[in-house]
Amino acid sequence: MSKKFASHADTEEKQVSFTRLADGLYAYTAEGDPNTGIIIGDDSVMVVDTQATPIMAQDVIRRIREVTDLPIKHVVMSHYHAVRVLGASAYEAENIYASRNTYELIKERGQQDYESEVGRFPRLFQGVDSVPGLTWPNIVFERELTVFMGSREVRIMHLGKGHTRGDTVVWLPEEKVLFSGDQVEYGATPYSGDAYHEEWPATLDKLLALEPEQLVPGRGDALTTPALCREAIEGTRDFLLTMYNSVKAGKAAGKSLSECYAETYALMKPKYGHWVIFDHCLPFDITRCYDEAGGEYPDPRIWTAERDQEMWHSLQEVVENQ
Repeated sequence: MSKKFASHADTEEKQVSFTRLADGLYAYTAEGDPNTGIIIGDDSVMVVDTQATPIMAQDVIRRIREVTDLPIKHVVMSHYHAVRVLGASAYEAENIYASRNTYELIKERGQQDYESEVGRFPRLFQGVDSVPGLTWPNIVFERELTVFMGSREVRIMHLGKGHTRGDTVVWLPEEKVLFSGDQVEYGATPYSGDAYHEEWPATLDKLLALEPEQLVPGRGDALTTPALCREAIEGTRDFLLTMYNSVKAGKAAGKSLSECYAETYALMKPKYGHWVIFDHCLPFDITRCYDEAGGEYPDPRIWTAERDQEMWHSLQEVVENQ
């Protein structure tokens, strides 16, 4: 029997954890669902990634209100994917921050991405009717922006292309806590359908150079030791290099996308098959690897709901028929 498309078979609600990392720093995680970071300053609160809908964001707000009454004034978009940012309106924040490249992605493909991701992740878009429209930043930066929340210093940094061309991390230099967005995953499969595989590993090296002592990945548990932080960053890098090098070699040898997919899936499955959303991501990931390898599509093609379905089912049949 054919597998259900993307995450349509994922119907089980996840257990939410609200982890205290340090004074005023928290991670909202849910067993491999998209994470949210919370930073409490002297006078306000910052939220890093918002959940997919305003309805789902209400649970984050409830957790915040258990630990502070300060106003939520700041929202950071770690990148542009609908599942990360369409809950922003719930926070009624004064400032929504994004990199210049993320802003350009919203202009270029915001609506298509919205429709695509709602189709892929039905469970993660509870109350999708509550989404008022695309989330637009009102503060856009090029490389780095520092926000002082009273005495608390927060650096919002675009260190290079990776998961998308606009990825942003949030770094607290005094506490050495990093909120990475989907640049880093832990026990969860990196989605790279909009990625830059040639550059992502070097961007991860820059994260390693920060030497974080705690890290909130895009998906997976909050990591509370330097060793776990390194493990997550290096694990993400190893996954990407293994996958991309396999596809790149296959394409250079004249193999089709379907052949590269079958070979690379078989290579990755034993080591990474237990990671969250592995079967969801691999068709998108390997298709983007194939496009990028050899320079045919240096920038990712726009995913649409129709393209998603056509690609995913055609490649799924390759594995099922082996």
